[in-house]
Amino acid sequence: MFKNLLVYRMAAGWTMAIDRLDELLAQDAFTECGASQEKSVGWIPPRGKAHGAFVEVVDGQWLLKLMIETKAVPASVIKRKVDEQCAQIEASTGRKPGKKESRDIKDDAKLALLPMAFSKQGTVQVWIDPKASLVMLDAGSSAKADEVLTCLAKAIDGLGLSLVQTTVSAASAMAEWLRSGEPPAGFAIMRECELKAADETQAVVRYARHALDIDEVRQHIAAGKLPTKLALNWDDRVNFILTDAFQIKKISFEDVVFEGTSAKDDDGFDTDAAIATGELRKLIPDLVLGLGGELATGASPG
Repeated sequence: MFKNLLVYRMAAGWTMAIDRLDELLAQDAFTECGASQEKSVGWIPPRGKAHGAFVEVVDGQWLLKLMIETKAVPASVIKRKVDEQCAQIEASTGRKPGKKESRDIKDDAKLALLPMAFSKQGTVQVWIDPKASLVMLDAGSSAKADEVLTCLAKAIDGLGLSLVQTTVSAASAMAEWLRSGEPPAGFAIMRECELKAADETQAVVRYARHALDIDEVRQHIAAGKLPTKLALNWDDRVNFILTDAFQIKKISFEDVVFEGTSAKDDDGFDTDAAIATGELRKLIPDLVLGLGGELATGASPG
């Protein structure tokens, strides 16, 4: 259900009834792009069923889903159309279009071509843990996360969010784990890592499917390279990659997680949601603890 997680702390005191949240999201429901529309963003039922609820609650966890649709015309196609029209103008008038006219021609060409462009749709899962006052986004990039945060702020007044910060920065902690070979209790270092120099060279060293408890890795760290990505396993149950920005990526669950479970709902949604959130609700605080605990708002990680 989740492949990536960015973890946000909700501002103190925020509360909202589920029914009210569902109403607010429905007001910003997704509609497909119009013929000449480049982008459309809106909320959809997370269960994937038409006319379903916009907020699903599983084991006390709130699940939302944002749909993002984009239409794009290849730049080469627009350029060809612009060049053709500019050539026609020059042939008929004897003059070359100026910069402003060329921009207008480009805009008109793009607008004319958009109805023929294929659309691309993608979704972002949003998970609210009201008891822990956390919001998690299944976003693979900060840019996509910012888009989701904008939509949340638009739909929900008073929902203040800030990225969870830890006392020890992820980069510093990962460097120490690799140097000492001792990750926090419950975690194991796996076989993938990226190290990056902090100087002007920005040199990068990547290891994939490679043992990391070797002198070469420690030498890179001693020379000033810091981990930007490190593959970890938690409790022999969850595999993931931690980044220096405290992003959790490439989440996958070990087979043991699914032992003794069976889909009791028709579409498997509740079962998948309960398993994923149940495991990650324990992993996240353990990871934060392994990074020295959560930092007070406004302070800087070490």
